[in-house]
Amino acid sequence: MYKSEVEALDALASVYKEIKSEIAKVIVGQDDIVQSVLISILSNGHCLLVGVPGLAKTLLVQTVGNVLDLSSNRIQFTPDLMPSDITGSEILDEHRHFKFIKGPIFSNIILADEINRTPPKTQAALLEAMQEKSITAAGVNHELPKPFFVLATQNPIEQEGTYPLPEAQLDRFMFNVFLDYPSIAEEVMIVRNTTANRKVELKKIINQEQILYFQKIIRDLPVTDTVLEYAVNLSAKTRPGRTEATKMVNDYLSWGAGPRASQYLVLGAKCHAAIHGKYSPDIEDVKAVALPILRHRIVRNYKAEAEGITVEKIVESLL
Repeated sequence: MYKSEVEALDALASVYKEIKSEIAKVIVGQDDIVQSVLISILSNGHCLLVGVPGLAKTLLVQTVGNVLDLSSNRIQFTPDLMPSDITGSEILDEHRHFKFIKGPIFSNIILADEINRTPPKTQAALLEAMQEKSITAAGVNHELPKPFFVLATQNPIEQEGTYPLPEAQLDRFMFNVFLDYPSIAEEVMIVRNTTANRKVELKKIINQEQILYFQKIIRDLPVTDTVLEYAVNLSAKTRPGRTEATKMVNDYLSWGAGPRASQYLVLGAKCHAAIHGKYSPDIEDVKAVALPILRHRIVRNYKAEAEGITVEKIVESLL
């Protein structure tokens, strides 16, 4: 596709700029969110978005799907949703043979809306698909399309009737990103755009093959021992009771990040470097992706909650 890896990385940096400017035609502001979603896709990870309703989470997924020329499906999670409603089920056809009907999970991008509204059994079906990139129905393994990316959303305000994701399942998500309200200027622009008769034509910038190729290029990116050790040390510092742990961690955390955090810190740093035109990640790239990677992997104790010490404050102290 490209003559050399350097040429491919240059192409990736310019393609990333194109994708962002195309998404900006529809999504106003939210630059960090868009960057996190694109890094997740290019790193072959998944992303969890936490935000109140009406902040364009669904619109973001549809827009990204259009610009990347990928198929996308939205699954609305409800308390009565069954695993087969996601993965698909076997039915008897007219010749009395069992036939597998694919569920909505057979798509490149899945928006799992309000994932904390559905019981653990159904959450587990989605999380298994995220990990294995395939599903098993009636003993037969079905491969999911590549690339496969899950963007799950959680509503932080209505906690009645919800089933919070356990830590082990949260760990499957590369990023946990908080969506905040737009600024006044951004909101004026949003209202102006959405209340007029305005149609936006989006260009398709890259396709499936190119995304899979860029995913491979990012993994092949060389990383120095210094950066690798910095990422591993950063994860180790979050573990209370360990020699690397800081006083703040020992005081306010009951649980720290596991090895998957270190893997994602390095992978995220590689991708962050590549989209910004660098050929190898440095410590600044690790810092740039640290908060959304560590946010959902460390658990505060009662003392932290009582004193109002946030996860963000703890991560910032480590950086």
